[in-house]
Order: sequence, then structure tokens, then C-alpha cells
Amino acid sequence: MGTGAGAGPAADPGQERDPAPPPASAAPGDPDPDPGLYGPGSVTWQCHGDPIMWLAGVRALYLQALHPRAVRAVIANSDFRTDTWGRLLRTADFVGTLTYGTTEAAERAGARVRRIHTHLRATDPATGTEFRIDDPELLLWVHCAQIESFLHVLRRSGVRLTAAQADRYVDENRVNARLVGLDPATVPATAAELAAYFTAVRPGLAAGADAREVDVFLRRPPVHPLLVPLRALLWRPLAAVAYGSLPDWAHALYGRPAPAPRAVTRRLRLTGLLLRLIPARLRWQLPPGHILKAMARLGPAARPSPYTLRTVAAILNGPGRAQHDNGGGNTRWRSWLKAH
Repeated sequence: MGTGAGAGPAADPGQERDPAPPPASAAPGDPDPDPGLYGPGSVTWQCHGDPIMWLAGVRALYLQALHPRAVRAVIANSDFRTDTWGRLLRTADFVGTLTYGTTEAAERAGARVRRIHTHLRATDPATGTEFRIDDPELLLWVHCAQIESFLHVLRRSGVRLTAAQADRYVDENRVNARLVGLDPATVPATAAELAAYFTAVRPGLAAGADAREVDVFLRRPPVHPLLVPLRALLWRPLAAVAYGSLPDWAHALYGRPAPAPRAVTRRLRLTGLLLRLIPARLRWQLPPGHILKAMARLGPAARPSPYTLRTVAAILNGPGRAQHDNGGGNTRWRSWLKAH
């Protein structure tokens, strides 16, 4: 299951806002660095570099699999059984490109996804009718399941986002909904709208044979026989925490129990703490190195960290770049960088 989210309008003037640190310094030798679709002033930029995002991605897969047509589209068109880690890395590459890449790179990545989706079809498991996998209903489900999972895991693992920052995160990420083919006006723009969306779609969700296959796969993804003990030691606990962090109704659909919510929260916080002990520079060396490239482009002050959101009193003096222009020609960052 893929990624998706898109851009939105400027924030309501009466909406709560968090003050912000100044933008990052320009990289030496680059008089006009491109901050991309989000920029260091966005909640998305600061949060997507957190290592807990890997676990959030696994939770998103669990959630996405509960939509019968969406999971059927993946089963019918994906090589996830034989190229598990390659698929996960490609998904991470897509999210990284949209968050930290240049505007051109992000737009190009979105166009590639849209082009691929136009050629793919699947068969509805309930009716036997063929459907396009770029159906807006399916794209919206994949997007909302991803963004809800990212936001939920970030906050529950210890990233202290205010209500205004959570809303801004949801709104900012309508940018990648546009890139995968959705009309941003049809995409939830606040945490409350996101919750309302799930309330509306829940009657149509189910854990059929395809979802159960995904469940088994996520608990025991294929690895080399010599790595099976390592999978049991490292991967299975992470997958268990991701599953446990799903809402109760999702556990009920899967028919598999989960630990008590307090126990899951403790494990999420511990997992986040342990992952954050790994030096960021080491984590960011993983291919394709989007964050390091962004810091080289914009300067060291562009280094992402959720803690930035609560130190210099958090992000932009107004909504982030993505909220202003749907990824288009906002020049605020370029003007600031030229002046500094």
C-alpha cells in the first residue's frame, strides 16, 4: 500500500498558531536553495526524520489492509511477497522525496506514481468486478490511514505536538494527496476531520483473507534462513507494537487480541527512546539519504527534529509552505535566504 496526501489552503486567521524559529541558512555556494514542498518551517519536515516513523509505517500497512478493495489492489499488483524490503524502502524513498526533496523531485515522484496507477487494475473480492486502483476512494483511504498512523505513533511515542501542530500536520500532508491524484479539497485538513473520516468508513472495513495474509506477512516477513533468529529478536517485537497501537475496532476486525493500551503506550515510548539513541547522522546514511541532501542544500539549521517544535516555540509564524501554494511558487523561503 502506498503513500498519499496533499496541499491545502492557508490557515484560518483565528486558528491557534505556534511561533517559529527562523528559517535555515542557505547552503554555501547556493544562492537560491529550494526548500521543496514543505520546508524546515513545517511540522512535517521536523517529524518525518524521527526513527519512529518506520514503526508508524508498519501500523499504516495494518490499517490500510482493512479496506477490502485497497488490499486487493496491493495483492494483485504488488511484489511485496518476494521483494519485501525493496518495497518498504521504495515507500520510504517516496515519503522522503516528498518531504525533503526539491520541488522538482517531489513533483516528478508524484507524476511517476500517478502514471503507474493509471495502468493498474484489480478485481473486487466481493463483486468480482474490475476496478482502477487510482479510484479516488481508494487513494483517500490509503492517504488517511497513513497520515493517521504517522500522527498517532509520533504523539503516542513521546513527540509532544500541540493540537494546532497536529492539525497543521494533517493539513500540510494534503500536499502529497495532490501528488498521487487527489483533489486536496476532498482530503481531511484537521485531526477532527480525519477522525470523522474513519467514523464514516468503518462500516465498510473488514479483515478478509487478503488482510489476514498481510497480517501474517508483517509478523513474519521473508528473510534469509540465517536471519530468522534476528527477525524474531528485532522485527517481531516492532510489528507487535505497531499492531497493538491500532484502534480497538481494528483489533476486533483482525480477531487478534492486543495488550492493554497503557502497556502499548509504554512500549511505544520505550521503542521511540531506543531508536532515538541511534545517532541521527548514522540513521540518515541509509539510502537514499534525503535528509542529508536537504541539509547540504539548505544548511545545517535545516536539520529536522521534533524537539524543534517545542524549543524556539515551534514552527512558522503562520502556516507552513505547503499550506500556501499546493507545492507551487511560494517565494518566501527564497527571499529570506537571499537576504541572509
